[in-house]
Amino acid sequence: MSKATMKYRVLIERDEDGVFVATVPTLPGCVADGPTRTTALSSVREAIALYIESLEHHGDPIPPPISEELVEV
Repeated sequence: MSKATMKYRVLIERDEDGVFVATVPTLPGCVADGPTRTTALSSVREAIALYIESLEHHGDPIPPPISEELVEV
């Protein structure tokens, strides 16, 4: 599976100081932040790539990308 096609759920929340914090629930400890949502998202993309690179380097399994359905009600 190519890293380019992998998608991971990212949660972005604003902390008490107004900083946007992006976490990746599937990748424990994969966190990035920034002064804007856009910056946090850009930073977390890089963090995800480095996280996966580290897993590959150490021979650890790579968590599967998300697979979900959106349901309208």
